[in-house]
Amino acid sequence: MRSKKTLVLGASLKPNRYSNIAVNKLRQYKHEVVAFGLKQGIVADVTIDTELKPYDNIDTVTLYLNPKRQEDYYTYITGLKPNRVIFNPGTENPEFYELLKANNISFEVACTLVLLSTNQY
Repeated sequence: MRSKKTLVLGASLKPNRYSNIAVNKLRQYKHEVVAFGLKQGIVADVTIDTELKPYDNIDTVTLYLNPKRQEDYYTYITGLKPNRVIFNPGTENPEFYELLKANNISFEVACTLVLLSTNQY
């Protein structure tokens, strides 16, 4: 299986948060991971950045931000030109779907953890 470089947007240092579990699980499955969150720290072997960086070759952006908070990141995410964006439960955002479609970026409303555990990632 090819590693899919993934940006976890909304990463948390709290072990009980789904974004934290996702970082750990992505690393277990040997995917390269970069992460952005409000607090800097390390999850698994991944540093959570608190500044938006112009990452290269992002395959997937997996969202852990509610739709209102996503608005600040529309331009940033489309600018990364990922192959796809995953809207995890609670992040569904029809307005953003339209913007992604307009930029030829695919998206899916799914759970990153389920996709990984069922080999659909």
